[in-house]
Amino acid sequence: MLDRFKACMLGAAIGDALGMPNESTSPNLHKMRYGYRRAYKGHPNAGLKAGQFTDDTQLMILAGTLLAAGRFNEDRYAEALKELYARGGFRFPDGSVSAACEHMIRDNPSSAGVKSTTAGCLALAIPFTLAYPNLSEAVERAVRSCSVTHTHPAAHAAVATLTVLIYYTINGSGDAIRQAEKKASVEDDVLGGRIRNALMLEREGVDIETAVLKIGHDVSVFQTLPLAFFLISRYQHPPDLLTVAANVGGNTDTIAFICGAYLGAHGSMEALPSDLLEGLEERQRIELLAQRLHGVYQRKMEQP
Repeated sequence: MLDRFKACMLGAAIGDALGMPNESTSPNLHKMRYGYRRAYKGHPNAGLKAGQFTDDTQLMILAGTLLAAGRFNEDRYAEALKELYARGGFRFPDGSVSAACEHMIRDNPSSAGVKSTTAGCLALAIPFTLAYPNLSEAVERAVRSCSVTHTHPAAHAAVATLTVLIYYTINGSGDAIRQAEKKASVEDDVLGGRIRNALMLEREGVDIETAVLKIGHDVSVFQTLPLAFFLISRYQHPPDLLTVAANVGGNTDTIAFICGAYLGAHGSMEALPSDLLEGLEERQRIELLAQRLHGVYQRKMEQP
């Protein structure tokens, strides 16, 4: 289980770093290149080096660090977000996260959340899944934390759906995708329908270019999460999954983050390409954090 914890977090960060240079760009599915790249000159991520990650991994680390220390609550999480934003530490942050941080700086942090469906809250699903052996508790805590920046029910449904996907995957269930699809349908009809449609397109053998056009690849959870479901269902070879996810355009960092997290949770460390592990920013820090979260998970398992 510890191996899968490490692989899940590292896989998420690898996907994020691979998708970093293509964030907000058009699909590049005919000229894909394997491996880390820098963003083009003038891109919001142009200051980052190859192998560096974006705000998704930053949020995963931030929330995970608080959870590992036993200090997580929504107020501390909000304060940490505000501090990171105020010192300019966020890397091309999600617009809703930025807006919430602006509200925290100007107004009352308790009412900072934005009624938005952007996917900037999805990264929270990873540390909460790893910290809580009880699925219901993991979902509840992840959704409450999402509310710090995102108050829209669809954003909450998406976080809950991703939590279910990673939970069942990391615990070795053979029907993790189906369980997550069911959760999405219960939480939000539209999101559930979009995920069902994406999985149907995959079963029909629709090519990736057509799938991106039909599903979409923008920052909305209604496109980011369904496209990730399509990709993890279509591509079984780790380098293929990561490379395609990083080149679908639009919200590539988050799409590839989700695919990488699933890949690691499903296949453990052996599934992650060694060269990508070696070139990843802060690999040791992320691996250590995963180990600490596994300790939290184990202690909760031992409680009556």
